[in-house]
Amino acid sequence: MDTLDLPRHDLHSTALQVLRARGYIHQCTDLGGLDAAFAAGVVPVYIGFDATADSLHVGHLLPIMTLRRLQRAGHKPIVLMGGGTTRVGDPSFRATERPLLSDDQIAANIRGIRRVFERFLTFGNGPIDAVMVNNADWLDRLGYIDLLRDVGRHFSVNRMLSFDSVKARLDRQDPMTFLEFNYMILQAFDFLELHRRAGCLAQMGGSDQWGNIVNGIDLVRRIEGREVFGLTTPLLTTASGTKMGKTAGGAVWLNADRLSPYDYWQFWRNTDDADVGRFLRLFTDLPLDRIAELEALPGAAINQAKVALADAATTLAHGADAAQAARDSAGQAFAGTVADGLPDVTLTAAEVRDGGALVVDLLVRAGLATSKGEARRLILGGGVRTDGRVVTDTDARITQAAVPIRLSLGRKRHVRVCGV
Repeated sequence: MDTLDLPRHDLHSTALQVLRARGYIHQCTDLGGLDAAFAAGVVPVYIGFDATADSLHVGHLLPIMTLRRLQRAGHKPIVLMGGGTTRVGDPSFRATERPLLSDDQIAANIRGIRRVFERFLTFGNGPIDAVMVNNADWLDRLGYIDLLRDVGRHFSVNRMLSFDSVKARLDRQDPMTFLEFNYMILQAFDFLELHRRAGCLAQMGGSDQWGNIVNGIDLVRRIEGREVFGLTTPLLTTASGTKMGKTAGGAVWLNADRLSPYDYWQFWRNTDDADVGRFLRLFTDLPLDRIAELEALPGAAINQAKVALADAATTLAHGADAAQAARDSAGQAFAGTVADGLPDVTLTAAEVRDGGALVVDLLVRAGLATSKGEARRLILGGGVRTDGRVVTDTDARITQAAVPIRLSLGRKRHVRVCGV
């Protein structure tokens, strides 16, 4: 069901009113039933995240913010870490199998991801405090035969093959291993286990998880005889048509050790004019009436809305001090000074000994270019500057005597080059 066609007055719970007003709802298995559950009391809700890296990125921010909204509306977020399912890999809409990670890598990744959630949610032992659980706690103890007998018999292979996430891969004749094919059974079992352990009544996730969520709802109904609910958020693309969170420099990570607060702030500051209002509603806590004022700003004044978006989003992910420092650094960089808050790129001892570092090497090291070839093209195109002066020579170097110096790509991307 696409809930966007339903009248606004059909919703009685604060939780769903907020989610719809801000644009979080794409599909729901039973909107009326979920609305009644939210209106009746505290509802435990879970979203699952596989531990494929030691940080989440902006592409994960929509489900994270969904949990934040629900907690602020008086419900209990359950963050399910896929310590078990990460060992399999979610094949949904992927062309290739994910690389398998060791148990030590998965554990380290979960520790890194925990730091992300501690910024957005309140954890504890209270009735609406968030909890983080690991599906390895039950999946690792499953006996294969027991799983096939008790859970597998509730799944039709014909139906599993009919889900878009599987069909798309098979239609392209991309291989899917038997290990990956079982992922949807394991995710459904997660819902059953969380319902038994924590009274979880709803699973939420991105629109690509619809089939997996429906499987979990069916399994809980078949085994426990209980009605539970599923809700998905929309697939986000920018006004230019690109997937939200994808940039030329790679993923926009949420942990500061993977991406500096300055670069995170700049990502939001560079939002397309047409996306500002939508992103303010989805990714900040600013009131809706204030957002309406900001997105209505005419002409160049829309940049004020972009700064407000960057400030609010960075405050959520990194704290108010980091957001202010990033904003100050951006102002100093625009004014032509070497700002302390810019990301640093340091000359190596070998580069100092050899008379300096090639600008093309520094561009790649700073993430301003993906390869030396691209760096040379950027220089030849006049897009690279050092302290505001255009670099024209692809063999140009920055020496120890010249640092600190600001290395810039265009008007909005800057790093500070430092000495050893």
